[in-house]
Amino acid sequence: MNMSRDDATTWAGWFKALGDPTRVLILHLLVTEARPMNVGEIVAALDVGQSTVSHHLQILGETCFVLVERTGTSSWWRINDRCLACFPSAAELIMGRLPLTVPWDDTVAACASDGAC
Repeated sequence: MNMSRDDATTWAGWFKALGDPTRVLILHLLVTEARPMNVGEIVAALDVGQSTVSHHLQILGETCFVLVERTGTSSWWRINDRCLACFPSAAELIMGRLPLTVPWDDTVAACASDGAC
């Protein structure tokens, strides 16, 4: 069985989102801090400009790696554990280490579909 074009597009978007070192650093920071962080905290921790961090958070949010909670004028960013949990399986599937017929659980299906965030 071949991978569908829709699935390939989804997975490509995920890998593309990780194609920038700043985005990888942001994800790593959010994972290691294990708490929601605002843009100012991320800027201070990574020594990167505010507009750069905001741009990268937007991309990570579009692919559902991170989620945002808005409280008043503040935005709090956190890791989307559901999507990160299924990312290694996506890599294994693409590399042919998992058969395409493996049933995806609800978490993976939710992460792969539009609007999962």
